[in-house]
Amino acid sequence: MDKKIGETRTNGPYTDLRELLQQVEDIGELRRVQGADWNLEMGCLAELIYHNSPDTPPAILFEEIPGYPGMRCLSGMTNSSQRLALTLGFALSKKPIDIVSSYRDRMQTHEPIPPRVVNTGPVMENILRDDDVNVLKFPVPFLHELDGGRYIGTDDLVIMRDPDDGWINIGTYRSMVQDEKTVGLWMSPGKQGRQIREKYFKMGQPCPVLICCGHDPLLFLASGNELRYGLSEYDYAGGHRGAPIDVVNSELFGLPMPAHAEIVLEGVMYPGETKLEGPFGEFTGYYNREQSEQPIVHIKRIYHRDNPILSIASPIRPPSDFSFSKCVMKAGMIWDEVERAGLSGVTGVWCHEAGAARMFNIIAIKQAYAGHARQALHAAASCQSASYMGRFTVVVDHDVDPTDTFDVLWAISTRCDPGEDIEIMRRAWSGPLDPLMVKNMNSRGLIDACRPFERIDTFPPVARASEELKARVAAKFAKFL
Repeated sequence: MDKKIGETRTNGPYTDLRELLQQVEDIGELRRVQGADWNLEMGCLAELIYHNSPDTPPAILFEEIPGYPGMRCLSGMTNSSQRLALTLGFALSKKPIDIVSSYRDRMQTHEPIPPRVVNTGPVMENILRDDDVNVLKFPVPFLHELDGGRYIGTDDLVIMRDPDDGWINIGTYRSMVQDEKTVGLWMSPGKQGRQIREKYFKMGQPCPVLICCGHDPLLFLASGNELRYGLSEYDYAGGHRGAPIDVVNSELFGLPMPAHAEIVLEGVMYPGETKLEGPFGEFTGYYNREQSEQPIVHIKRIYHRDNPILSIASPIRPPSDFSFSKCVMKAGMIWDEVERAGLSGVTGVWCHEAGAARMFNIIAIKQAYAGHARQALHAAASCQSASYMGRFTVVVDHDVDPTDTFDVLWAISTRCDPGEDIEIMRRAWSGPLDPLMVKNMNSRGLIDACRPFERIDTFPPVARASEELKARVAAKFAKFL
């Protein structure tokens, strides 16, 4: 290992998922599990491990999967502060707010770096064409007992080209196996991938697509967040990596796939061709409605490495194998966006894991003027990264730790007057995964839990020891603490 706590990366970015996996094992955050079956056992084990170890969740590498010699499945690769730090190239820390702060600092100078096209890569070690295509060659998991089928795409990259402008979009959308040669693809209304697909269909044209099912986790972090339309996730991830992502153009449609990917499916969707998809246990902790007709992808090529690793995400009632990483990334993006919008005095942002990284967001500020708290509240609730499927946004003073649920609830209980300090935002953007959604819209609760600015100098002081006193007493009585 070339990096310890407090140090930055010195040897450049890791090459691929496998090198990063070794680094994760070196810091003691990889759990190897042998003999788990694809049918429910992997999904249930992920739930047991993540609910039993919420403070120290490991990455899980499923090995010796019955019926699939040499193949592996990987869960939770970025679901801790230290694994996120390795992925993003930050100094190692076990404190989530440190990673959020590092992300915010980087975004002050972040510049997108386009991918680099290369002639070949490990993903080309094996190519299945036409009649040889079989997506069930891989240990595709059946994750939850009430799911409608086996899902090969959960921790995936759905790669598409905009037919108008030619830019490459990468999103994470669930993909259910229909049979050996077709998979369903569910995209939430309003998402960029769905907008691109609809462009093809409105022109009466088939829509080419790649579904990458094992890759650099940095790409998964990028694909699961709301970037501005027209900014490729390849470019965004390259900016974080500090170097371009190597890509290989696919055989049929020339779509760029990560050169070091583990498994990539290449296929096409046709207008009007659908099959029943779902239900599926989702990240909010609920099953997504009933089955619905969704477009299917005819798989024409499968590219994969020797002894491939299928990356999986098992959405459940939080915490899950990816919920923590979503909280950190979402908090960093909100912090960056509200500051770019001109909001000053932000001391911290956190998206609570119980809110599935979207539904309970907290922003902390050091108040400087009347109305500062409400400005922060509305900015944090309305910025791009918080606009989809939110529920509650809370603003607290800088003496409250936004990552500490007890601290936040104490601030709400003692600094929020419900009649004066709670507002409702109506007709906001939601989606089908929201269990309370009506016609793709919902309402938002905005909670001002800051001390009233007009009383900030006379508000009752907090009953606690000063930092100086605590340090002196702790040093004197260290053996008792």
